[in-house]
Amino acid sequence: MTRLFLSSTALALSLIAGMAQAADLRIALQDDPDMLDPAQSRSFVGRIVYASLCDKLVDLNQNAEIVPMLATDWSTSEDGLKLVLNLREGVKFHDGEPMDAAAVAYTLNRNLTLKESRRKSELGSVEKVEATGPLQVTLTLKAPDASLLAQLSDRAGMIVSPKAAEAAGADFGLKPVCAGPFKFVERIAQDRIVLERFADYWDKDRIHFDKVTFVPIPDTTVRLANLQSGDVHLVDRIAATDAEAVRQNSALGYAEVVGLGSMGIYVNTGFGPKADNVMAKSVELRQAFSAAIDREAINQVVFSGTALPGNQPWSPVSPWYNPDIPVQPRDIERAKALVKAAGHDRVQVQLEHHNNPVVTQTMQMIQAMVAEAGFDVQLVSTEFATLLTMQQEGNYVMSRGDWSGRADPDGNTHAFYHSKGGLNNFGYSNPEVDRLLDEARALSDPESRKQKYAEFASIITQELPIITLGHQKFLYGFTTKLEGFQAYPDAMIRLQDVKLQ
Repeated sequence: MTRLFLSSTALALSLIAGMAQAADLRIALQDDPDMLDPAQSRSFVGRIVYASLCDKLVDLNQNAEIVPMLATDWSTSEDGLKLVLNLREGVKFHDGEPMDAAAVAYTLNRNLTLKESRRKSELGSVEKVEATGPLQVTLTLKAPDASLLAQLSDRAGMIVSPKAAEAAGADFGLKPVCAGPFKFVERIAQDRIVLERFADYWDKDRIHFDKVTFVPIPDTTVRLANLQSGDVHLVDRIAATDAEAVRQNSALGYAEVVGLGSMGIYVNTGFGPKADNVMAKSVELRQAFSAAIDREAINQVVFSGTALPGNQPWSPVSPWYNPDIPVQPRDIERAKALVKAAGHDRVQVQLEHHNNPVVTQTMQMIQAMVAEAGFDVQLVSTEFATLLTMQQEGNYVMSRGDWSGRADPDGNTHAFYHSKGGLNNFGYSNPEVDRLLDEARALSDPESRKQKYAEFASIITQELPIITLGHQKFLYGFTTKLEGFQAYPDAMIRLQDVKLQ
């Protein structure tokens, strides 16, 4: 009898342990995020972590449509100069402080005034932010801004605890305090970011994990191996070459979605310690470099045909794409002629890139392609956070970069191409581009905006501060024990209604 009792107890304890383990989710990320401060960060993977850590004023659904989150409803004045947001009642930050109109006003003003903030251009149309009621915030604008609400669906709209932010200052990212479903526990660089369930989350009934651990694994092969072994439950991006293996594995699930952003090569046209460089001085060289690239070959070899070749900040299937400037096939003779016209026989240039296998393969293909046109490219592989730092400081001549994309076209353009853009780390400045982007932002009529962006595209596809390569799908692999996971076009991993069996 005693032995039976002990066996039953052991079985019960085992079941309990299994249940506890099932309540912990491990997600493999392609990169280690930069700082976890919504005002300062710029990495794609950081936004994936924020989806669990920091709720926003508004969110996007699977059709990239704006839906309520911390704000339940909103309205714009007839003249377009006031945006009024009504906030959700009873929301708390992870430190127990109330998420109210005062906190929203503080956060938005912090985004506008913090020296290190990268959200200034995203909120550049905002003249004043006021708490016009305990749960109502009014934004007064300098000019109408059709993109503003979409900006608030991303980092510019992530609300932070004023108490924590005021105490931490520019170091807020070391221990972020937001109002999301999970709160920050610890971060060990290049190893893990750990979050635990926030018991007072306003939408807690839709959250089914006690803990979420994000594990950076840059190598795609290693990420897949970790998924196959069960060490992680979800991989945020799998290599296109691994997609079929995931589909054929009965223990794994697969999902994909066309992204909103682009892949490209940033060209330093006049910023930081390497502002004075050969590529900055010659638009012909930038055009030659672009003309020497076979984008469709890269799509087929690296992405197994899942990507779309591109030359604009949005893909050829986007309504914002200018069809009068189609993606050109590789033209090596034109590339050679442009190099000669720029006064060169051979051009030596250094190109930094992330040490991810897919990126490395792409860069090696480009290195070989442009060599035929006269470019001797030295590839420098580096860790992702280091790459971002080099870009932020202008310590590069050419540098590989991705942008996950935004639902509104302003989110793919203004921060990069405007002379005052928060992500313009290449020193690009063109008054006509500034004018077109500012005017497009102020228009509410889609056709009028589309015309402005078409004119903008005709300029930047010639001047090429960014040499756009294409637009990829986001591919996910996950254990079939994971229920309810859905892929979103902004490529954020939302854990609401997701469970482990």
